[in-house]
Amino acid sequence: MTGILVAAALGLIVSMVTMPMVIKLLFRFKFGQEVRDDGPEGHKTKQGTPTMGGVVIIVGAVIGYFGAHLVLLTRPTVSGLLVMGLFVGMGFVGFLDDFIKIYRRRSLGLRSGAKALGQGIIGIGFAVGVTMFPNGYTYTPGSTHLSFLRDFGPALMLPVFVVWALFLIIGFSNAVNLADGLDGLATGATILSLVAYVIIGNWQLRQSCVNALEPNCYTVRDPLDLAVVAAAALGGCIGFLWYNAPPAKIFMGDTGSLALGGLIVGLAITTRTQLLLLVIGGLFVLITMSVMLQVGSFRLTGKRIFRMAPLQHHFELKGWAESTIVIRFWIIQGLLVGVGIGLFYLEWMPR
Repeated sequence: MTGILVAAALGLIVSMVTMPMVIKLLFRFKFGQEVRDDGPEGHKTKQGTPTMGGVVIIVGAVIGYFGAHLVLLTRPTVSGLLVMGLFVGMGFVGFLDDFIKIYRRRSLGLRSGAKALGQGIIGIGFAVGVTMFPNGYTYTPGSTHLSFLRDFGPALMLPVFVVWALFLIIGFSNAVNLADGLDGLATGATILSLVAYVIIGNWQLRQSCVNALEPNCYTVRDPLDLAVVAAAALGGCIGFLWYNAPPAKIFMGDTGSLALGGLIVGLAITTRTQLLLLVIGGLFVLITMSVMLQVGSFRLTGKRIFRMAPLQHHFELKGWAESTIVIRFWIIQGLLVGVGIGLFYLEWMPR
């Protein structure tokens, strides 16, 4: 538990302290947001707001994670390193995307093929890695089974599992990116998801099969360290939200959104809660579904379901204030996270 608190505190302090300096630096080099021409009219005022703030989230989380191990004189685990590697790697792809947008002064960065290739390489490395490195109890960081509240069903063939993991990684990293359209929306929703994984990791530690082979124990390799990873990123996100809340002084950019999407999928795979992520990250699923429905409806019927997709922009065009949308969407995400944690707890309860 001490490691969780230290990681969160370090991530928060690093993010809070460095953010003002980063904002000034980005202003100096004119690393500002390029706003889409087809976006809501009110977003024109955000043109030039510093972006790539996700770098600070990543740095805060990395320092929080490794700093906690240094303070407590413990070693990072394979599970923690794999999830952190996915987090940083996806952030690097996002950084390249943001840099190209800024350098070429356009709202589109990496081409879709190049972006998917970068996500794919990093995702495959993670997916293969979690099936390796067994500990003394033969537990690997992840497994080739599907999972909801724990593993279920027969093991998938490794290539099938890799494809499934890639689907989750690319899907959720892009989902967080779609949600990052209003000040503070994606950051606040991610914070709530990370709180869930701090709780889940801590609970799995206390009910680990390593301690006692009880009927409902968990065969997760490094649950405590996964909670430390989530806490470190949580601290970094809270520090960032202080400056990203409406009206935002800085945006996370693809650097942050791709990294955070990859992170929560990494935590879902290593805590054996892959399908539960659809509830814990439910707001991201809803926003992504709104885009899919909008595109599908327009192609099939020539009509649009929403005034604009993603979903948050639909409510903007209906006249809702940006802060109202953000807070109400946070409430929805909070309710979904509460349902997810409740399902996790109820499944464990002895019958």
